Amino acid sequence: MFLLSTFHLKLKQGKDGREGKEGRKEKMDIRLERRKNKNRGYRKLWAWQKAIELYVLICEKVKEIPGSPYRLIEQIMNSASSISANIAEGYCRRSLKEYLYFLNIALGSSGEVYTRCYACYKAGQLSEKTVDEIDAKHYETEGELLRLVESLQKKQLEEEWQDSFLLRDEEV
Repeated sequence: MFLLSTFHLKLKQGKDGREGKEGRKEKMDIRLERRKNKNRGYRKLWAWQKAIELYVLICEKVKEIPGSPYRLIEQIMNSASSISANIAEGYCRRSLKEYLYFLNIALGSSGEVYTRCYACYKAGQLSEKTVDEIDAKHYETEGELLRLVESLQKKQLEEEWQDSFLLRDEEV
């Protein structure tokens, strides 16, 4: 299974000694880590974590688009946020069939993100360096998502899935 036990960012302080943006992110991640329940297990999935990282990168990079056409930026950001959202929604449904359905929607959103960013590059709206950064993170995210789908499909074939919230403690 593709799990990560913690999801924390390093604390960074500004010149004035106060915590910076990264410090606030760390506190939020720690806060989320403390508030665990069985339905929040998706936060441990590599695919979900990579999807969040991709969304953050997209948010930073779409600002480079000249003239910042609002509709285009909104579409790119919505499709990027849809990846992690669909991973979470599928996980929370607890039915394997529904889980796989939402993971496939996440894969579709992943393709949409890449397509829109590549189109922006071809139109001269994103630099080659930027699109390469996005492509690398996208490839990583998509790979984790595909491995998760393959793992669940294997469980489906071997009938190893229980559609229940009665999970063992080590699964939380």
